[in-house]
Formats: sequence, structure tokens, C-alpha cells
Amino acid sequence: MIYVTEPEFRSLAMGYLKRVIGMTYVVTDACIRCKYTDCVEVCPVDCFHEGNNMLVIDPEVCIDCGVCVPFCPIKAIIPDTDPDASPWVELNQRLSQKWPVIRQKKPAPFDADEWKDKPNKLSFLEETLEN
Repeated sequence: MIYVTEPEFRSLAMGYLKRVIGMTYVVTDACIRCKYTDCVEVCPVDCFHEGNNMLVIDPEVCIDCGVCVPFCPIKAIIPDTDPDASPWVELNQRLSQKWPVIRQKKPAPFDADEWKDKPNKLSFLEETLEN
């Protein structure tokens, strides 16, 4: 009999689910300059990473449960199978390797409501973290 710790079991289970499901969610540019973090609180696997003005999802950690989707007030989270997801898959993958994990909800930026309905916000993305 093989014994594993709870974190090891969780990691193995997530890897198995990822291989079986083969899908993930991504955060789109709708999140830029809004950065509502309601989604972070409900994520069971801590797959969100925080930049200065946007969140991203680590596709290697996301288990495609979809729990976060209804908690995003601006509908910035979509499945990677969505026809509009293509440009966001690589961005989420790349930035999730650079940015730290966020596990708790934080207040939105003071001007988030002013930005929530603005389209095409990619040019406002800040990829480099402030110290």
C-alpha cells in the first residue's frame, strides 16, 4: 500500500482531472483595470494569479470546474474552447508563470466601475509587476 500526504493527493487528483477534462478557463481583457477578485475566493485550486491591473488563470492548475465564472461581475472568464478565447490562452499561460498566486478577495481598484464596460483594453495591460 502506498501512502501519500493530502497535498500530494490533491496534486495527483488535479493532474488526473486535467488530463481527463483537457480544458481550462481563461481571463480576457475585460478584467484589465477592473480586477474584481470575487472569482478568487471561490476557486478550489488557487489557479488565479495577480498582476498590477489584471488577473489570469494558470491552465496547469485550473480543473475546469467553472465555479469562478458566475462570480466575475464583468464576465471576463471564458472557457478556452470559446471561439473568442484564442488570444487569451497564451497570455494566461505566460503571465501565470510570472505573477504570484492570489488566494483572497481584495478591493477592486477605485476606478474599476469606470472601466468595466470599455472594450479592447489589452493596450492597458501592465505585464511588469510593481514592487
